[in-house]
Parts: sequence; C-alpha cells; structure tokens
Amino acid sequence: MRKDILTTHRRIHTGEKPYQCDMCSKSFAKSTNLTDHKRIHTGEKPYHCDICGKSFNQNNQLIKHIRIHTGEKPYHCDSCDKSFSRNDELTTHRYIHTGEKPYRCNICRKSFPQNSALTIHKRIHVGESRYICDICGKSFLRKDSLRHHKHIHTGENPYCDICGKSFIRNDALHLHKRIHTGEKPYHCDVCGKSFSQRPAVTVHKRVHTRETPYHCDICGKSFTWSNHLKTHTRIHTGEKPYHCDICGKSFSQSTALTAHKRVHTGEKPYHCDICGKSFSNRKVLSTHKCIYTGEKSHQCNICGEKPYHCDICGKTFSRKDELTIHKRVHTGEKPYQCDICGQSFTRKDILTTHRRIHTGEKPYQCDMCSKSFSKSTNLTDHKRIHTGERPYHCDFCGKSFNQNNQLIKHKRIHTGEKPYHCDVCDKSFSRNDELTTHKHIHTGEKPYRCDICGKSFPQNSALTGHKRIHTGEKPFPCDICGKAFVQSSDLKGHKRIHTGEKPYHCDICGKAFSQSPAVTVHKRIHTREKPYHCDICGKSFPRSNSLTDHKRIHTGEKPFHCDICGKAFIRSNDLKGHKRIHTGEKPYHCDICGKSFSQRTAVTVHKRVHTRERPYHCDICGKSFSYSNLLTKHKCIHMGEKSYQCDLCSKSFSQHDLAVHVCILP
Repeated sequence: MRKDILTTHRRIHTGEKPYQCDMCSKSFAKSTNLTDHKRIHTGEKPYHCDICGKSFNQNNQLIKHIRIHTGEKPYHCDSCDKSFSRNDELTTHRYIHTGEKPYRCNICRKSFPQNSALTIHKRIHVGESRYICDICGKSFLRKDSLRHHKHIHTGENPYCDICGKSFIRNDALHLHKRIHTGEKPYHCDVCGKSFSQRPAVTVHKRVHTRETPYHCDICGKSFTWSNHLKTHTRIHTGEKPYHCDICGKSFSQSTALTAHKRVHTGEKPYHCDICGKSFSNRKVLSTHKCIYTGEKSHQCNICGEKPYHCDICGKTFSRKDELTIHKRVHTGEKPYQCDICGQSFTRKDILTTHRRIHTGEKPYQCDMCSKSFSKSTNLTDHKRIHTGERPYHCDFCGKSFNQNNQLIKHKRIHTGEKPYHCDVCDKSFSRNDELTTHKHIHTGEKPYRCDICGKSFPQNSALTGHKRIHTGEKPFPCDICGKAFVQSSDLKGHKRIHTGEKPYHCDICGKAFSQSPAVTVHKRIHTREKPYHCDICGKSFPRSNSLTDHKRIHTGEKPFHCDICGKAFIRSNDLKGHKRIHTGEKPYHCDICGKSFSQRTAVTVHKRVHTRERPYHCDICGKSFSYSNLLTKHKCIHMGEKSYQCDLCSKSFSQHDLAVHVCILP
C-alpha cells in the first residue's frame, strides 16, 4: 500500500480533516473531496455527458450517470442475482438479506443501513436544514429533497412513459410503474399476499396482528397507519387543506381531492383486464372484478371468514368501519346532521348526497347529453339509456333492466310479494314509493308544488311531468312516427298503436286495451260507478279529466287557444280537432268506402251509413236513430218542446215549424 493512501486511511480512525473550505469552513480528510466540494460554491461542472449533454461537478457522478443511457449494472447481488448500476446501491440492498443496520444515532439510538441516512437523521436533532432553495428560501435536510423541490419551480418532472403521469421524485415514478407492470415483489409471510411497496407489507401485517399503534389523543381511537390518524384528527379540527382549483371544494385528504377532480376531467385510470371497462376509483374496480372471479373483497382468501362480528345480531363484516356503521342500526345513532334542515344520517356520504338537495349541486355530468346528477350511481344508471345496456335479467321471464332495483321490483309481479303495508287501510304495495303516494289519499297531502302555476302533486315525478306542459319539453319521441311525449309511460302506451298490442283485458266482457288505466275506466260502464263529483251542480263522472272539462262549463274557462284564428276551447283534444279545419288534415279513414275525416268520432258515426246501425233509441215510442242529437230533437215532439227561437220575432217553434215560419215572414 502506498504511504499517502495509508495516511488518508488513518484519518478515518483519527477523525483528522486537514483540508478546509475557505468559503464555508467545512473540512475534509482528502484534498480531492475539498476540490469537488468547492464546485458547489463556484457552480463549476467540468464533466459532461456526450449522450445528453448533462454536466456534473465530479467524474464519478458522470460515470454513474452514463449507466442510465447504457443500462449497465456491474454490481451483482450474490443472494438474489439482482444487479445495480452503483456499488453503494448494492451495499444498501444487501442489508435486506442480512437485516443489518450498522449506523446508529448516538442521541436516540435509532439504526440505519446507510451512513448517509444517519447523517440526514441527525439533522432532526440539531435542527439543521443546510440545503436552501435559492428561489423561495425553503430549507431541506437532504440534498435530494432540495433537488426534487426545485422541480416545482422549473416544472421539470420525471414522467411515466406509459400513461404520461409526472412525479416530483424518481422513486415515486419507479413505484408508480408497478401499477402498469403488475409487479408486486414484497410478500406477506402469513397469508402470501403480494404488494408493490415494502411499507405496505408492514402495514398489512397489522391485519393479522390487529396492531393499531397510532392513537388519537382527543377521542382515543386507534389506527393502523399514521396517516389515517392524521386524517382522522381533521374530523376534530375541521381542517380541509386540499382545495379543488376548478370548483373550490375542499377536502381533508389529498386522495379525496384527486378522486374528486376526476368528476371534472372524466378520467377513468383503472381498467378491468377482463372486460375492458374503466373506472375512476380503484376500490370500485376491485368490487367490479369480483363479479367475474366470484371472490368477495376484503375476505380471508384461506378460510373465507369476515373478521368483524356484530355482538348484537351476529352479522359479520369484512372491514371494521362497516361494522361500526352497521351497529348504528341497533343503537339508532345518526352522528351526521344536516346543518340546513337538521336531518340526521348514519353515514357521512349519505349526508353529503343529501345536502345536494339543498344546494342543487349536481357534480356528475353525462358526457353524451350533458345531463347532471347529484349521485354517481344515478349517472351510471342514466348512461345505460344511451348505451342500451341492461345487465339485470329476470330469471322468470327473461326481461332485462338497466337498474338492479328495477329488477327487484319487477320480480314481485311474478312472486306477488307486496312488502309495503298501509297502516290506515291495510292495503299492500310492491313498491315503497307506491305506498308513499297512496298515503297521500288519506292525508290529502300534495307536497310537490309547481313554481310556475302553483298546482300541487302527490309525487315528485308527477310534478316533473307537469312542468313539461309549461316548458313544452317532450323528451320521449316515438322512433316509428316521430311523435314526442312528456312522459316515458305515455310513449310506451302510444307505441301499442303501432304494434296493436292490447295486454290489458276487462274480466267482465273480455274487451282488450293498450293501457291499464283504460281498463279501470272501462269497467265503470259495467258498474255504473261515477266517483268524480262536481261540487257546483252535483253531476258525476267516471273519469277525473271529464270532471275537469265539465267544471269549465261553470267557470267559462277555455284554456286551449288556436294560434291561427284565436278560437278557444275547453279541452285540448277539441283544439287539436279544430286545427285540422285550418290544416285540412283528415287522418281518420273509413275502411269500407275510404272517405276521410278530421276526427275519429266522425268515422264511427259515418260507418253507420254502411252498417245501418241506430244505437240511440227513444224510450217513449221506440224509434231508433244513428246520431244522439237526432234523438234529442225527436224527443221534443213528445214533450211539446219548442226549442228553436225566431231571432226576428222571438217566437219559439219546433225545428220544422221554424223553417216554415221563416219562409212566410214578410
């Protein structure tokens, strides 16, 4: 060994550092180390990479850097055959196999596998932050932390060459890439589960040991992870440090902000490798995959046990938070209260959704028609209208549905189940909303009011349909004839005109109808029931709309106006028939002679010319007539009625006598 090398080596033992920097007074054991150090002050970087042009202040840094381009990894681990581009990386890696941590802090006795890690750790005790950002002045314990921090100012970030996502640190990028490669090199020695990061194994093992080392000093609750405790503490402090720069909404967790932003961007980075479907949330993807694998998430894959048991009813749960929420069923606890209306809820997410009723917030937007929803599940269901997807099938009749709750309700048609009972009249219903609507009959309540005309309705859906009268919106068009309707049920009934389908039958006479309400109204012909009474004249009607039309005779109201001639009508279908006078439209045809008519009733009356049918009979003399108005005129003969008045002399006559009278007038 050369004498000068021995002299330098002995300084490791003596601690001698004879070479001092005249700028910052730092000392070194070797002159070459001082030379390299001084370049930090001068900014000199004399060693250049001839591949990418990057410069370095030390030659060994350049040699290590070049290996990034060449891919050379000359240092091999003899335990696992893993290779490294730097010798210090191999040395540190070997400690994984040996478990050795040779560098110990003389203040707190904590041990480290690297001397550099110990050096950085000691700065915590002395409060030293020697690396200062020359742009914003922020201080750091480690040089690499400063380097990563500077990327914030320069915008220079290492990025993933697969998905384009950028990171402040290279090690974060390295871990991220395992999402794409599926690499999970760290295994739990208890259950064999694999993880992409080593700390994740440590935390996971607490599932087996039930260790919760992090305690909240306010409420005493314990947590498996330190960051869970930190997040939990914000419940007490109300702190929400993460803000959405698009809508301004605040969150207590950075992950919640990241997930929230996907509402605005529409990003769905989690893809199912079985069916290709994409999701915005990793947890939703995991749940989705269970459809194909049959696996139950958060369940022991060895014995299938769910580890959390309810000590009241014995029900088991996969997660502790699920058990906590479940227990509120027994205790009646509802810790989340709406600060607007005072209503309480068992879960925070239910409260969040509820508050949107008051705020009108609808953060989930359909990217096909731009319709917005307050709940993500409503958006998912809505999108199936566009895609035509109906994943829920009835195993009785094969009918498909786009929502699971629709299938559950439908199955009750087959089973006859009516689980919702009225406590006033004992009537039962297959759906809860039907029971709620029914109860309004007893209470007379109509809680949904139109803000345009003030009319009230017992159902929100009825109000929604009603409002379209004011807006003119008819969102349900017929794909056969193009006619549009206010409600989907109206379109469904209309389509039966084209198909000729009449699935509803009268059990008295067998007559068939295309709509269920038509059977109910028809049956009143047999029962002579007229449940709708006029409170002005007492006249009764079999249908509610007939009563509404009748009342306009008393009020004089004629709400339906012709936009061509201005004539007004009591009923909308009267206006519709009238408009055909202007348009000349005659859509109803006699199938015997082909003659056309503007109204359906006119066809019915006309056909009596061919059939010689006379359905109107005089109950005095038995004479028959084709038209009701002819019968009315005929009856005047028996009654001696003279209902036709001369507008010249005011005398009254029968119709025939009035014609003769007019002829003989001077």
